Amino acid sequence: MSAPPPVPDSASRRTELDTLRVCVVLGLVFFHSALVFSPDDDFYVKNARTTDVVTVLAGFGVVWAMPMLFLVAGLGSRHSIRRRGPARFTRERLLRLGVPLLFGTLVLCPLPQWLRLRAADAGYDEPYWRFWPRFLGVRPDAADFPFVLDGEHFETGHLWFVVLLLTFSLLLAPVAVRLAAGAERAARAVERRPALLLLPALPLAAINAFLGMEEGFAGWNRWAYLVFFLAGYTLADDPRARAGLRRLAVPAGVCGLVLFAGTAPGFLGLDDPFTEWNAFAWVTRGLFGLAGWCWVVALLGLLDRPRAARPPSRALMYLGVAALPVYVLHQPVVVALAYGAVGLPGPIALKYALIVAGSLVVILALYEGLVRRTRPTRFLFGMRAAPRAGTSP
Repeated sequence: MSAPPPVPDSASRRTELDTLRVCVVLGLVFFHSALVFSPDDDFYVKNARTTDVVTVLAGFGVVWAMPMLFLVAGLGSRHSIRRRGPARFTRERLLRLGVPLLFGTLVLCPLPQWLRLRAADAGYDEPYWRFWPRFLGVRPDAADFPFVLDGEHFETGHLWFVVLLLTFSLLLAPVAVRLAAGAERAARAVERRPALLLLPALPLAAINAFLGMEEGFAGWNRWAYLVFFLAGYTLADDPRARAGLRRLAVPAGVCGLVLFAGTAPGFLGLDDPFTEWNAFAWVTRGLFGLAGWCWVVALLGLLDRPRAARPPSRALMYLGVAALPVYVLHQPVVVALAYGAVGLPGPIALKYALIVAGSLVVILALYEGLVRRTRPTRFLFGMRAAPRAGTSP
């Protein structure tokens, strides 16, 4: 029997996935700016006028965007563990994710909560320096694992992604070697039957259907993201799985569209489709889980086209390194600019454009002028000692 195809090492960059990761992170600025004008989402700052258009368009993004980030992170973890081993991988994850999580929670997350109070009550005049210690008034809450702290005003906010990614990484490390051995058997199976690559859709559908979807985590159940993360770790970069994904891309994309359309009656007709406990809600959430995996399969297959090896562009190299700092920075900036913009006269489209454009300018200026310039700030935002092209969180 011939030897299996070699798994690419970390030097072989998947530039299409780097590009997709950058697009998702930057796209969150557009997404969170839109929530200012959504009638359904409990965002920090809300415009007086809202539109249902935002709800529909947001649905097209949440079904695949954050799942793709977790899948790409799982793929990066496979390369990292291969280079470092599980022990060094654990230490590296604690530094590169734990430090920005702690810094962001203490320094950045209180601002949106303070602005929420000011936006909701014109008479609220508590200065920020007095609110900040109240934000940090927390108590243990193991029932909400891995979000183990709770408080009247405390939240991890948009850093939930970092909490989950760090948790998944720490859970992965002790079983990484055994899981990699199982991945080899799985790769041989999908080489014979590419349709097996669709099987992760089943646990995703079951998790969303019976554990419920969570609005605070971009519409997915938190443990559904673990399935995407492990899929990235085990199969996403194996040549045999990649060949199967390319074959399945178009039919999976079509199925994803049909399944996503099938969720419309539930999401539009139920009072609370994310948590209601009845057959209609179960089916709606299950279809959403199936659609999400189909769309991820389609994107992976459609973007992975054989091409001559060439280095990534300078823009991609720059933004690839900036992805985690930009993610950590983006939501407080969006909320702060939205707080000022919603009070201005003008149509929704103009306010939205002001929030998006202003946020992108401020975020990239903070990154370029502050974060990447010194060793301490790079450390606080999860960057290595010196910026390197193509690194991933």
